[in-house]
Amino acid sequence: MSRAQLTRTGILRMALGGGADPLLPAEGGGGRRAPFLLRALRIAVVVCLYWFTSIAMVFLNKYLLDSPSLRLDAPLFVTFFQCALTAALCLGLSLGAACGPPCSGLPALRLDPKVSRSVLPLSAVFIGMVTSNNLCLKHVGVAFYNVGRSLTTVFNVLLSYLLLKQTTSLYALLACGVIIGGFWLGVDQEGAEGTLSWTGIFFGILASLCVSLNAIYTKKVLPVVDGSIWRLTFYNNINACVLFFPLMVLLGEFRTLYHFDKLGSPSFWGMMTLGGVFGFAIGYVTGLQIKFTSPLTHNVSGTAKACAQTVLAVIYFEETKSFLWWTSNLMVLGGSFAYTWVKGLEMRKVQEDPNVKSSERNETGV
Repeated sequence: MSRAQLTRTGILRMALGGGADPLLPAEGGGGRRAPFLLRALRIAVVVCLYWFTSIAMVFLNKYLLDSPSLRLDAPLFVTFFQCALTAALCLGLSLGAACGPPCSGLPALRLDPKVSRSVLPLSAVFIGMVTSNNLCLKHVGVAFYNVGRSLTTVFNVLLSYLLLKQTTSLYALLACGVIIGGFWLGVDQEGAEGTLSWTGIFFGILASLCVSLNAIYTKKVLPVVDGSIWRLTFYNNINACVLFFPLMVLLGEFRTLYHFDKLGSPSFWGMMTLGGVFGFAIGYVTGLQIKFTSPLTHNVSGTAKACAQTVLAVIYFEETKSFLWWTSNLMVLGGSFAYTWVKGLEMRKVQEDPNVKSSERNETGV
């Protein structure tokens, strides 16, 4: 869920629009005639891979950002390294395109300063998104992380109305109301248990806003890179690496790194690299899950994954939570599921109605 959000957003848009993802395996006609058990097993493997990658990424980032044994107070450096690794992996896959499948469909990547400047406004939002996500995770527990940044759906509805003049159905608004209620109940319960971090809450709300803005700016900027989400990911992360440097200087993170006692530790750099690889891989496994199921099923799976992640975090960190705390999580998860389901039904209804205008079709999405 951090910098990989851009990749996930692009893959989801391509899945909804019918576009092909060059990193995903092509599915021939024979795939539809596969035995039911084989198809069910394939779907189960893909869903498990998505769950494992996403949950592992969150726990790895929590370790890098807030581990008592690591004691590294440089969240921007962690984010910078992961952005640099993402850009390097994009470039590496592009250079391997000549080797044939599965990379043969990837576009050639080269740095064009003009394109980079055009992508810069999105990159500023992207930096806000990945930084606030990581800062939220740094200041709140993994168990509360899902609730802390749960207002993305609410901001999607709000910004769609303010910027795009798109209205939302009553049932979808009711689902948003449940999410808001779960968020405030969660904040209240964190305060009652003495584990509330207003800094974490602030960055969680900011992360939710930036994720929504990122989706809107991505749609505007995609034509600049010929609609290629992988080219956009490359430029976005290159820009982010450049912009992170003055921020790290301003916040004194280079001084922190100079005094960091594990800077020469292979295990530290191994964990940093592993976190970056998982962050990049989440985009690919998200695309696989959408391809072998559906966008709606992917969102439902993501909601169930968030529930499993919360339970695992409570068990792993040996935390004790109240009934109302669990109720807040269920409200957020239930509201998110209900919103996804309502928007899915609305999209299906719009697509099946030949009398609906094309402009109205564009106003409905998952």
